Amino acid sequence: MGSVESKGGVTISFVERYARSDQFDQIFREGMSLVEAAATYLDGEGRKAAKALSPGQSVLYATESMRLTTRLLELASWLLVRRSLKTGEIDAEEARVRRRRIKLATLGRPSHVTSFDELPAGLRELIEKSYALNDRIVLLDRALDQPATVVRFPAPNAVRQQVETLAGAFEKPS
Repeated sequence: MGSVESKGGVTISFVERYARSDQFDQIFREGMSLVEAAATYLDGEGRKAAKALSPGQSVLYATESMRLTTRLLELASWLLVRRSLKTGEIDAEEARVRRRRIKLATLGRPSHVTSFDELPAGLRELIEKSYALNDRIVLLDRALDQPATVVRFPAPNAVRQQVETLAGAFEKPS
């Protein structure tokens, strides 16, 4: 959906171009790397850190690690749908159907969590990175839902172009 001719202008979807670009590939790689980093942390260092927590902190750790996992699964699902659309594995309608099943969170931040600072540093870092990625994807997703922008370029004036060409031919060299 790069550009479409319409009356008096060209409709250009910059967001669609972005979603098909190398910049999208970069956010895709970042997202998948974050999913992998979270899985590695939660299954290794995070598990060890959780054992050293008080009972109250353990409940907070379990809650926040589940929220992190859920958020990352939704983000990964969104990225995979967009990549499938980009590579032609699915069409735009199938992407819309799959997108409706994905619940991107727009509310909640580490600052909303009581005792967030008591969580292990590795988990806090992953949560903060997941929210930063979430914000970027939510903005991109909202932009993709917007209708394409019509950009109107002035129609070329053939007479003016000829006059300018003639004037340039008769100008005195400097």
